[in-house]
Amino acid sequence: MEYHDYEYALIRAVPRVERGELVNLGVLVYCRWREELAVRTLLPEAKLLALDPAVDLAAVARALRGIEGVCAGGAAGGSARGDSPGRRFRWLTAPRSAVVQPGPVHTGLTADPAGELERLFAQLVA
Repeated sequence: MEYHDYEYALIRAVPRVERGELVNLGVLVYCRWREELAVRTLLPEAKLLALDPAVDLAAVARALRGIEGVCAGGAAGGSARGDSPGRRFRWLTAPRSAVVQPGPVHTGLTADPAGELERLFAQLVA
């Protein structure tokens, strides 16, 4: 089995920045070796509302759909549609001051990037 490096970042919601509390909403996985970028997300409404009853769930859902679109590329990627998967990953993981934001980028080794996405999602999000 041949292993290759990959990078991943959590997508998180920070409904009230001043409190520093967050909820993991998804995970992005980029494998340079395969030029693949994938994302899996979840909108845990009850957790978000527990942190901030006034959180705009529709806005969080729109942000997640936007991330999914950029990740998918093509017409759904908006202005990033022509960018390489690596460039889209860098754009998606750039620091933001918003309710939905990326966490730090981490690295690992895998022979199965799709399987790694599912493992990370199950371990860190679901």
